[in-house]
Amino acid sequence: MAIGLGLGGWNPAPCVGFRRARAVEDRPEVNRLTTFYLFLPRIDTSRSTVDYVKSIGPRGDREPVMTLKRRWNERTRLMLTLELAVVLPAAVLVILSLLHVNSIQRDKGVQAAFQRDFSHVLKISEKQINQKAYDLADEVRNDLPGAGDACSETMDRILAAHPYVAHLFLYDRDTGLVFRSRNDRLKDPSFHAEAEDLSSMVSGWMPLEHKELVKELEEASKNGEGYHFFTNWAPRGDKHLYQSAGLFLAGDSHGGKTAIAGLVFDAEYLRDKFFPEGLDQVLSHQDEQSEKNHVAIMVHPKNESTPLAASVGWDGGYPEVERNMEGAFPGLTMAIKLHGTTLAALEQRFVRNDFLILAGLSLLLAGGIILTYRNISREMALARLKSDFVSNVSHELRTPLSLIRLYAETLEMGRLKSEAKCQEYYSIIRKESERLTALINNILDFSRIEAGRKEYDFRETDLGELVHNTLESYRYQIEQNGFAFEERIAQDVPRLRVDREALARSLLNLVNNALKYSQDRKFIGVNVFRDNGAVKLEVVDHGIGIPEDQQSKIFEKFYRVGDPLVHNTKGSGLGLSLVRHVVTAHGGQVLVDSAPGRGSKFTILLPLPQMAAGAGKAVSVASEN
Repeated sequence: MAIGLGLGGWNPAPCVGFRRARAVEDRPEVNRLTTFYLFLPRIDTSRSTVDYVKSIGPRGDREPVMTLKRRWNERTRLMLTLELAVVLPAAVLVILSLLHVNSIQRDKGVQAAFQRDFSHVLKISEKQINQKAYDLADEVRNDLPGAGDACSETMDRILAAHPYVAHLFLYDRDTGLVFRSRNDRLKDPSFHAEAEDLSSMVSGWMPLEHKELVKELEEASKNGEGYHFFTNWAPRGDKHLYQSAGLFLAGDSHGGKTAIAGLVFDAEYLRDKFFPEGLDQVLSHQDEQSEKNHVAIMVHPKNESTPLAASVGWDGGYPEVERNMEGAFPGLTMAIKLHGTTLAALEQRFVRNDFLILAGLSLLLAGGIILTYRNISREMALARLKSDFVSNVSHELRTPLSLIRLYAETLEMGRLKSEAKCQEYYSIIRKESERLTALINNILDFSRIEAGRKEYDFRETDLGELVHNTLESYRYQIEQNGFAFEERIAQDVPRLRVDREALARSLLNLVNNALKYSQDRKFIGVNVFRDNGAVKLEVVDHGIGIPEDQQSKIFEKFYRVGDPLVHNTKGSGLGLSLVRHVVTAHGGQVLVDSAPGRGSKFTILLPLPQMAAGAGKAVSVASEN
């Protein structure tokens, strides 16, 4: 900010500012208006984060007292928004899910669900097996003649036609008992003993129980159940095999239905064929649905745990659910279990998987919240940097404009008599305008890069000459700031295809940084030389240096090192970002070697023509980023 003071006939003391104005030719000027410029520090006019509010004094007087009312900052509002919009619903979801899983584990819900399904499967299996037994019994019943026509030869033919029946008998009160066994099995002593025992048993209790059995079978027929089955244990050496025997009504010698017939299923047939095939058939619908049998079923005597028969996949162990069979096979129990595991293990695995899924979801939510917080914080920091950028750029624009105005007004008033002095002022105005142009070009370049519209004009260029001419245009600023300047350009530097304006601007950005961030040791060195198939352009200073942990960040847009001198020095934070983009577009790279208190060396490394065939492609790629 410049303040003009008009005082006539008074010789003021030197003004404090960016640069002291040169005194005009010494000659008395009475009643002439002289303008002096005083450059004041930039005033921060941004809105304060604290407000003053009126309150009543401590003694109850009505005179308002100004008190402080602190406002929430952006970070506090961000955290509150995250908690209300993300963290709180996520935490409620996770807690409810944990309570749900715990309730399932506590109530054994998974195991109970499986047990209900298993019970349903066993019920269906029993029904299907009983129906198959009834169908087999119906085949024999349909072939069996009445009591008046029954004879040994007829019953032997029926036994031969139905090998699953081991014994067949028919009792009529008038004709007595006809009991026949399969002739091909009677040679087996165990089977012969079985036939003798059954014949003796039936002949003993049938006359006594005939009347009651007829009534019972008639009632069963009315209910749609035409059979009455009972259990028999057939001796086989030191063991006994399960047999099922069924009674049904048959025609008597008088044309009535008072005769009782019976059939006994073959024990080996039930064990080796009937039950295994029946159990596999029950589970066959899973194969039809392209699924593997995950359950297995077995049948065992009610008072024993040893399986009488089992489906494919039964691997031993304890059954999960059991069901006592009725109908055609009393005295047996059906059991079901999971193949290769148990319900308890399955439930534990289910609960464990749920906990793992919840843990994964919690981690994802936490990660999402952290990433969201970081992104928003980064955007907020970027917004602050942009705000500082606008403020700093405004100050950077005001400084050269004020100088241009100062020297232009001095020249306009005709106060300089020396032509050399006028030329010097013209030169200063030109150089400050060039500085202003460079700053504006930086901003425009940044805008084009952000929009992906930056284009480069590559031309065959003498790099040494370009560097020398660029430094000569900036020599005035270097010398005016009291810097020792050293320029070393090797003679063997080859010509390169570069964008002259972009590369010159990159060099000036590096030199300008050296000017701004040097304190006592004011030195700038620029070296251009050929090295290992590349051309290196070095800018060396003895300034404040850059910490190692921040050297990778200084090329980011708007980033400024956290040093007090850096923050007290005005800058846009775009220079190094633009340098990196320009050098990358040329197929090169920017290197930095620095340490706090020892200065910095920035190196622009440009490949030689035979190594830069892909530079053109790099331009388009860099422009899109």
